[in-house]
Amino acid sequence: HVSWMAGILLSLSPASNCCEILVKIRAAGWVRVRVEESWFTVERALLARHSDYFCALFQSGMKESRQDRVHLMGGVHARGFLVALSVCRGEIPTISDPDELTEAVECAAFLQVACLVQHLCDIIDSDNCLLLYYTASIFGVHALFHNAALFLCDAFDDLKEAAESTIPEDLLQYSKSLSPTTYIAIGTHSPSMELLHDSFRVVCYLDEREGEWKHLTNLPTLCSTSMAGVAVLDNRLYIVGGVYGYGKDTVDSSFCYNPDTGVWTALPGPQQPRYDFTLLGHEGRLYAIGGEVQKQIISTAESFDTEKGEWTFIQHAPRPVASAACAVARRRMFVCFWRPPDTTDIYEYVPVKNEWKLATTMIRPQSYGHCMVAHRDNLYVMRNGPCDDFLRCLMDCYNITTGQWTAMAGHYINSKGALFTAMIRGNSVFTVKHMLTLEYTIIGDGWKPRRQMKGFPKSGSLWTCLLRLPKTGPVIPQLDSKGKEDEMSLPDTSEGFVEAVPQL
Repeated sequence: HVSWMAGILLSLSPASNCCEILVKIRAAGWVRVRVEESWFTVERALLARHSDYFCALFQSGMKESRQDRVHLMGGVHARGFLVALSVCRGEIPTISDPDELTEAVECAAFLQVACLVQHLCDIIDSDNCLLLYYTASIFGVHALFHNAALFLCDAFDDLKEAAESTIPEDLLQYSKSLSPTTYIAIGTHSPSMELLHDSFRVVCYLDEREGEWKHLTNLPTLCSTSMAGVAVLDNRLYIVGGVYGYGKDTVDSSFCYNPDTGVWTALPGPQQPRYDFTLLGHEGRLYAIGGEVQKQIISTAESFDTEKGEWTFIQHAPRPVASAACAVARRRMFVCFWRPPDTTDIYEYVPVKNEWKLATTMIRPQSYGHCMVAHRDNLYVMRNGPCDDFLRCLMDCYNITTGQWTAMAGHYINSKGALFTAMIRGNSVFTVKHMLTLEYTIIGDGWKPRRQMKGFPKSGSLWTCLLRLPKTGPVIPQLDSKGKEDEMSLPDTSEGFVEAVPQL
């Protein structure tokens, strides 16, 4: 349990030289940490950068802050500390043993290691959710506690029996008090006219109890969803750019919808006008990748800082791309790039380094990835079937931890399930088309149909996403003293939306 440098030094040196070597280690900015019966030799800077506990210790001025040895007594186990060091060094350890998970949470709480807390939030799944939820409540790790509660809220139908028999009632009630993510669908529309009340320019949500689509909000008058970018970031719906008119003129503005207030806010569009591009929300930023300009496919990419309200250019995409499939898995961003006729390259964009890395390549005859979604550390890539058959889709799974591909058994009937609109919540996949809405359950070797609900009552392409709506339902924007909404005025044309259009 020592670092590679210290381990080599100590293993190659006789015992008589150990003291001299420890002096050199201390002079080089290293410290030896004892946890239980194990010793770890670690850079002081690494500990101070990632652990609030060690940062305070080294700056305290106490004699312990100057010693080359630190003994952690109580509150931390060696295995948990080893996991913490791994995460601090940028590694992504797999933690499946319940005791190891508990010790990792314990270490994150005692040493206040924010990156370990984030890693534990990233790996929450149906197998460890209840353990992490309970353990986080014991050790007071609020971020992990809340994220586990949200996951349990989303996956409660699958975890109900285990949750009710294993976790305290107060934890159960807290999770139930939260709002689950809701499946959202938006039709394809060009900007409207001020005086034209278009009853179809709406955003709808799936009422799972009644199994039908209901009105959430109207689209802003100048908002286009035709060849636009649609993404959710921090539970806000963003619609960026798009086109209007037969000449595919680019819409320069963007719009943000806050489900907690029911208000739309106008935002600037990307510096490079574009349409038919990929939009991703990740870590406080939107990423607009590729797209088209005047019928030319481009490779430029930009990021939007939601706090500053500014678009800035980032590293160009590996090659020009339009309407690329994308997904975020374990807080890592992945985008599909097609090389005709048989090759799909999946690249990862690394924001901290502003670089693109080739993650893997999928080669399938006459086929490429049209849609990609993430579940745990798996990327599911939906592609057309034999001879460009879009009605019988095939699916492949890429595991970002092992680097292995798996071909999922069977065909997926795209005419009913509309796999290209797939969104994942817990262990469920929601898909929608005009005929029906279909929910799948993710199992080991495929997706199993779970239940059917009404389809979206409008023809044309669909955008889908997931939002957490208030438990009381859609919010009607509050009017100010002049009778106007806080941000922009939108007519309510929702009455009769679902009933007015016959099911196809």
